[in-house]
Amino acid sequence: MPRISFLELLRSGRPLLGTWSQIASEECVDLIGAAGFDFTIVDCEHGAFGIETAERLMRAADANGLAPLVRSPGKDGSFIGRALDAGATAVVVPAIGSAEEAAAAVAATRYAPDGTRGACPCVRAAHHMAWDWRGYTTSQQRDTGIVALVETAPGVADIERIVRIEGLAALMVGPFDLAVAMGRQGDYLAGDVREALDRMLKAASGRVPVVMPLFDPSPDEGARQKAYWIDRGVNHFVVGTDKILFADAARRYAQRLK
Repeated sequence: MPRISFLELLRSGRPLLGTWSQIASEECVDLIGAAGFDFTIVDCEHGAFGIETAERLMRAADANGLAPLVRSPGKDGSFIGRALDAGATAVVVPAIGSAEEAAAAVAATRYAPDGTRGACPCVRAAHHMAWDWRGYTTSQQRDTGIVALVETAPGVADIERIVRIEGLAALMVGPFDLAVAMGRQGDYLAGDVREALDRMLKAASGRVPVVMPLFDPSPDEGARQKAYWIDRGVNHFVVGTDKILFADAARRYAQRLK
């Protein structure tokens, strides 16, 4: 089972670096682990696979000392519970647009009477049989959680309430989707998009950790953008995706040798 959870990594206080797993291959997860990342987010929203493949990718993450997260395809509480049952240590929920949606996502990680998660002792997260149900549920509540991905105008408008939701593990801002939603055609460096992102960072400061995506495949540009956000209080980053990183390396190698 996971050697370390994403929440344990957050509690360590050190800066974290992760990426997204969109390729349905355990070997790609091996490569991410060997590269020295702290975590990977198995992407069930944009990856062309479901929970069965996600479970296999999480097994590979466990084997490589990566904290496994899953991005759900939506806000469905039953999928959040299935991802946790399969071994995810946190679930990234996309397009959180209100405090109520954030609270419902958190509730989907908690068993009754504290939440809405379906109870079953025979799941992978419980080593397929939770002989100590009380101990298992205590560890799940301590070491699993929701990362609220805020990437729309309504989410920005309600960000001050969203970050106050009890039990939220982290806030992830979505620069690319937000830039699309704001009519900037994905230009997440546009001034008004940066202003919206700065508003979210200010709201989260002192309340909840922030995870910032960096998409540029260039290490130099990625480092420049990382420094920009560090100056604004961000410590945790998810860079590229496996597709971006691998495709860029292949492209540069081919161009160099042609």
